[in-house]
Amino acid sequence: MSDAMFGSGADHWVCPSDRQLALRAKLQTGWSVHTFRTERQRRSQTLDARELDIIVGVIQRAEQLDQAEQRRIGRLVERLENMRRSAVGNGLSQCLLCGEFLGLLGTSSVLCQDCSKKVCTKCGIETACSQKRTQWLCKICSEQREVSSISVLSNTRQSFPLTATLGTLDFSLLYDQENNALHCTINKAKGLKPMDHNGLSDPYVKVHLLPGASKANKLRTKTLRNTLNPVWSETLTYYGITDEDMVRKTLRISVCDEDKFRHNEFIGETRIPLKKLKPNQTKNFNNCLEKQLPVSLLGGVGMSPQSGNDKSLEERGRIMISLKYNSQKCGLVVGIIRCAHLAAMDANGFSDPYVKTYLKPDENKKSKHKTAVKKKTLNPEFNEEFFYEIKYADLSKKTLEVTVWDYDIGKSNDFIGGVSLGINASGERLKHWFDCLKNKDKKIERWHTLTNELPGSGYSD
Repeated sequence: MSDAMFGSGADHWVCPSDRQLALRAKLQTGWSVHTFRTERQRRSQTLDARELDIIVGVIQRAEQLDQAEQRRIGRLVERLENMRRSAVGNGLSQCLLCGEFLGLLGTSSVLCQDCSKKVCTKCGIETACSQKRTQWLCKICSEQREVSSISVLSNTRQSFPLTATLGTLDFSLLYDQENNALHCTINKAKGLKPMDHNGLSDPYVKVHLLPGASKANKLRTKTLRNTLNPVWSETLTYYGITDEDMVRKTLRISVCDEDKFRHNEFIGETRIPLKKLKPNQTKNFNNCLEKQLPVSLLGGVGMSPQSGNDKSLEERGRIMISLKYNSQKCGLVVGIIRCAHLAAMDANGFSDPYVKTYLKPDENKKSKHKTAVKKKTLNPEFNEEFFYEIKYADLSKKTLEVTVWDYDIGKSNDFIGGVSLGINASGERLKHWFDCLKNKDKKIERWHTLTNELPGSGYSD
């Protein structure tokens, strides 16, 4: 049975097939594909003023309820901040909140499950955990739990940002793609957890690139004394960062408390996958600090080579080299600019690096040049240039060998890593060499990854 159409103009009426009628009956969608398409039916579906007023009233009441809930959470957050500001004890020998002395001669104390600070029983709240064991919370942490749970349920965190127990860190990141640099600007922290007896901390920030060796890529800010709201406004820069690093590496930012007489104490951390950044665009962050994750989850720090096959575990560091053929002086100018993330060769976790260059083949070793030694660093800056007198036509037959060494007194120097540029190289090393040949009198700078294979085994130090 085929569909038939009746009517004229805009009011066509379609008589559907039996199959369509059965299906529409089940779905309760009307008896025609043109249901509610006539002018008369469209007019009957239009809401009148009274119905519109009812709908607007419902929407307004919902908005009022939402605003009232936001104001209530705002008051809770304000009360929580006031409690934090009024805390006068150190949480060790004194009650964190009221400051009463604890111990044998003082008031009995309990330990807060969340912040691990001591409070008197008047300033603590007894709760039961899922294992039906009794545990105590200080009033601050109890209030924090309530505010956090309400905030998650009502989805009002953006309207009333909460201060985490460990504090928040304000910073920005910028990947300078042209110069292969990652700039980390540490602005300030707020509401840090007190770590010292005076209820304050001596905070500093350190950053690591993961995965990778911790000493080679650790940077840190200065320490600010006796504050829970430090303002650093410092920029820490990683050099030799490649697009590949931006895809696979994570930046770990830790806030610590410096202690002159004991080990420095960890306060909190946050981690940013670098793939979140866009080249040459600054991205701002204001993150809540989190507790320290187990070593096995830190993506490389402290891991043994057997625990992962990450390529960075084999890296010995990177070196920035410049090449320029000077047509007036008929020679090659080799610039050793800097190194980054070198492998540590000394017991103190550092190296005393210097760089050697050879232009091979060189049977008499007359082409050997050496930079100055930089003491106790894994990120040395040299900015030295060496000149090789050579005809332009002969460059295509030569190989530039660059090696990095750790200087030792009284014993053989340790090889850190090396790289060879020339006609027999490959990848970026070959491209760098050819770019130099194609562009006379133009300085070409490139970063290169050092390998642990000693180029030209006959050239040991």
